[in-house]
This record gives sequence, C-alpha cells and structure tokens, in this order.
Amino acid sequence: MLDNPTWSGVLADPVVQAGTLAVVGAIITRIALRPFPSWKLAGQVFFFAALTVLLLYHDIVPYEVGPTTASTFERVFIALAKVVWWINAAWALIAFVRVFLIFERQPREGRLVQDLVIGLIYLGAILSVVAYVFSFPVGTLIATSGVFAIILGLAMQSTLSDVFSGIALNLGRPYTIGDWIVLNDGVEGRVVETNWRSTHLLNGSNDLVVLPNSFLAKVGLTNLSSPDRSHGASLTVRVVPTIGPSAIIEVMRAVLLSSGSILTEPKPGVQIKSLTSDAVELELSFRVRDIGQTGPAKNEIFDLIYRHIKAAGLTLARPLDAAGPPPEQLQPEGMAKPHRPTPLRLLDAVPLFSSLTEDEKETLASSMTRRTYKKDSVLIDQGDTVASLMIVRTGALVATRQEGHKEIELGRLAPGDYFGESGLLIGVGEAASLRALTFVVVYEIAQTSLTPLLHDRPGIAEELAATLLHRIETGQHSFAAEGATLHGRSVSSLVTRIRHLFQVPQ
Repeated sequence: MLDNPTWSGVLADPVVQAGTLAVVGAIITRIALRPFPSWKLAGQVFFFAALTVLLLYHDIVPYEVGPTTASTFERVFIALAKVVWWINAAWALIAFVRVFLIFERQPREGRLVQDLVIGLIYLGAILSVVAYVFSFPVGTLIATSGVFAIILGLAMQSTLSDVFSGIALNLGRPYTIGDWIVLNDGVEGRVVETNWRSTHLLNGSNDLVVLPNSFLAKVGLTNLSSPDRSHGASLTVRVVPTIGPSAIIEVMRAVLLSSGSILTEPKPGVQIKSLTSDAVELELSFRVRDIGQTGPAKNEIFDLIYRHIKAAGLTLARPLDAAGPPPEQLQPEGMAKPHRPTPLRLLDAVPLFSSLTEDEKETLASSMTRRTYKKDSVLIDQGDTVASLMIVRTGALVATRQEGHKEIELGRLAPGDYFGESGLLIGVGEAASLRALTFVVVYEIAQTSLTPLLHDRPGIAEELAATLLHRIETGQHSFAAEGATLHGRSVSSLVTRIRHLFQVPQ
C-alpha cells in the first residue's frame, strides 16, 4: 500500500488534477444534467472556470503556443489539456446558445440560426486547437483551403443558395411553424417544418408541398396567420328588392348575429355593392378564429341566409349571367303551390312532429300562439322549466349559461330553430338563458295543446320519445339542464315520463 507522501504527490500531479476534473465535469454536465438545460449551462461554466484556473495555476496558457523546450511527456500533456479546455469552452458556449433560444420560447423557429452558431463555435474551437496545440499557421491553412472552398461552392451552388436563403428567412421571420401562407403563384398551405434546404407546407388536400428556401426567398407570399390567427372572409348575396335596402340590410345583420362560427369582435359588417331593378347585391364580411374555420363558417352563413330570407318573405335574385326568363314564368298556370300558413310551415321544419298526420298538424297549428320580443329581451331564464315549445319565426337569439361569475355562450338560434322540447315533453328545466339579439317572433306550442293529441293517439308518445332520444344522443336537443343525465335512457323510460306528464293512460 502506498504511503501518504506518495498519495499527496499523485494528487498534486497536474495530469491527475486536470484529467479528474475533465472526467467529472463531462459526467456531470453531459449525463447527469442533460435533461436540465439551465443547470447544465451553470455546470459547464463552473467546470470550465475551474479548469481554466487549474491550467493557469500550473502555468499552462491554453490560448498561447506551448514551450518547445519541454519534454515529450510534458508537450503531450499540455496538448491534451489545451484540447480539453477548448472543447469545454465550445460546450459552454453551445449550452449558452441553446438555453438562450429556449428562454426565447422559439426553439423550432431558431433551429437554423442555432445550428449555424453552433457550427461556427465548433469551427472556431478546431482552428484554435490547430493554432495553439499543433502550432500550425491558421492563415496559411485558410488560404490553402480557399481554392477547395471555391470548387466546393461552385459544385454546391444550388444547395448553398437554399441554405443562405433559409438563414435569411429565419432571421426575417416572414412566417413561423403553424402559419398558413399563400404564394404569388397560388400555392398555399400550413407551414409544418423549416430546415436548411426547404420549407414544408401541408395544403388543403393534406398533401405535403416541399419548397426550396431559395424559391421562397424570391417569390412573394401572403401570411394569412399574421399578425394574429384570425382570418377575414366575405361572401356576396343577391336579393330581389321587394322591400327597402335598409330592411334587407337588417335581415343580413340578423344572419351574422345568428352565426356561432364567426368572431363578434371586430364586428361583422354588411355593405350594399350595387342596386338595380332586379337585385340588391350585398357583401357580408366577417372574421373567423382560424383560417381552417373559414369553410365551415361560410357553409353556416349560407344556410342562415336561406333561412332568414325565407322567414322575411324575400327572394334570392338570379346571377347576373343567368339567361332565360325567371323561374316563376316557367311554371305552368294552375301549378302554383297553394299558400301554406306560417304555423304549418314551422311545424313542417320541426323533426319532433314529423310523425304527425296532416290533420294532427293542422289541429296543433291552430292552437299555436304568436309572441314577439324586443331586442335584448330575455325569453327564458336559466333554471326555468318551460311547459311549451317555441319555434323561431324571425330574428336571432343567443343561449348563455352562468357558471360562477362567468357567462358562457352555448349557441345561437335562427329562424326554424326551436327550444323547450325537453321541458314540454318530460318537464326538464333549462340550463341556459335565452336572450333576443334582434326583434324576435316565435310561435309557441303549449302542453295543453299537445295533450288532446296524446290522449286521442297514445302511440304519438313513443314517436316523440324516439325522436327526442335521438336528438339527445346526437347533441341536437335544446339546452336542457338534465340533458347529460338522459344519455343512455331507453325509449320506454322516456315514454313513461311523457305519459306521466301528460296523464296519458298506460
């Protein structure tokens, strides 16, 4: 066993000290602290500073050429110590770069810049090792490699163009991951990846489009996701001017108020584009939360336009390029459809009563009550049990639920929509308040109006229960407080509740 003086001599050996410090530092920073970037940076800075102090203490200056008079062992040790010092210096700088980019919360967008900086750090470390360890003149090396660099640059001209264009695009940041961009040549898609050579877009048909960075740097593009994710859209509608343009504008505003897919701020707008004896042309403009919602929002608004125009007694005008006489002139005399009363037309639009016969519908329609509500009137308060079904004739309503101190919008209703079926049939309370956004006309069907039909034909209870259960399971029923508890119920259990509520014999 070695005595204490021998152990002291070993521990005092600069080779042992530098090697031990390098090994311990590598294990701690490269393995133990790898999942923790901030602690890894602190550890690498600490061990780099300790290694610097240790080498300077032993008169080893890493950034100076070593003495030529030293022995072979000393020269090898000094060379290894310098290499380890420069490697630790590069690691510390790289850790600082990575942590800085992570703190910026943009690691994906900064990847190209990050790789470029890391490459420059490693190149600087290699040149420093060549200069201060092997005493090779770096200037001569750079001059000699210039010829090869020119040859290599000419051979990789296209690739280098993509690389530098990618660096310029990432520094300028005209787009980021997740943005939807449209190029001047019509190519469009969502940015899913950017790398050294190219940018990858996912287009509307779910195809991957790969574009060289040099091409993107030259062509103009429009970022539809900037400065925020919301996206503006518009559509045009032509209406036969049977009423004044201002009244038609109010109908179109009710259309926009009825939509639950568009943003309320900034407010959607309606503008008259042209007026002729045949048509009033209007443009409806609005914004959606994301460009991906544009298509569904337009579909909803087209449906609402049809419903509101039909409810207001208006007619859509033909396109400007349509040829031939109007459709009404093509209909033979005596073939015109007889006028159907409004209550019957509303009942026809309610799936709940699709099983009723024509006579039963006429009986029910004769008992319907017309009610009107001013703008901002509250039709139903949350928690009320409504003993009637209300069908919207004209106007727009909003359903909101109070949860604590927060009011949540559940949806909006337009002409043809109805509410209160759960309260009418099974006595369930409403979980939402209904407020009029415009002047609203509704037709009401009371329980007392439906009772005679159920007593005359008890089988209607089963038909109503089946329709109600289907609407509950598909989420189409109105905003009922116990809607969630009704999931999984059988038709027979709902029939029992309906018959009990209407006192129909079993």
